[in-house]
Amino acid sequence: MRIKIINPNTTQSFTDALQRLADGVARPDTEVLAVSPASGPASIESFYDEALAVPGVLEEIARGDREENIDAYVLACFGDPGLYAARELTDKPVLGIAEAAFHMASMAGACFSVVTTAPRVRFMTEHLVSRYGFGEHCKRIRTTPMRVLDLATSPEAAIAKVIAECRLAMEEDKAEAIVLGCAGMSAHREFIEREIGIPVIDGTVAAVKLCEAMVDMKLGTSKVLTFNWPRPELAAPGKGLKIA
Repeated sequence: MRIKIINPNTTQSFTDALQRLADGVARPDTEVLAVSPASGPASIESFYDEALAVPGVLEEIARGDREENIDAYVLACFGDPGLYAARELTDKPVLGIAEAAFHMASMAGACFSVVTTAPRVRFMTEHLVSRYGFGEHCKRIRTTPMRVLDLATSPEAAIAKVIAECRLAMEEDKAEAIVLGCAGMSAHREFIEREIGIPVIDGTVAAVKLCEAMVDMKLGTSKVLTFNWPRPELAAPGKGLKIA
């Protein structure tokens, strides 16, 4: 099978790290293609950034169906930008890493806390927790004093902040698992888990493995109503978005 990981931002080092991570966890018969859109924000840390990223995400979904024979898609930003719109463009599975991580964390422990980046994204993350129905499982959204790009430019210092916040989540929230709230943290999951001693869930890994399971089960995106194809003047069924 072929899984396409779409990094909605344009920072290539993050995309390269996602490729390495996915290659390490995917099955031998799974081919992973990690890409960044041609245009969009360098990082996603606000609703405005998310809005700028969505057109590039949709272009990559359309290209995957039209040219690349993709079996499933992963949106590798914790805000899951454009997830529902992307599901309208394809009948293949499309998973956001936040949604995948929440599901996996709820099975790994009775409750979890999310450790993410700057305080500005707190409301965005709370919105996702509520939208996906994990309010009873999520104990707290914990932010850290850093920008997303710090994970690329100063990874050791950034991950030290993440680990410190994870330990507070264990002590103060009584969290039984941690969800990493940024795809830029993905490559450090194993190290963080060793340091804190409880399950740490990275949404990219969770989404890749869930994609494999859905393809094996021949489960795609339902087209019966909500995620039916876009209007004919925008896209034709099975053909994807018409991009000039």
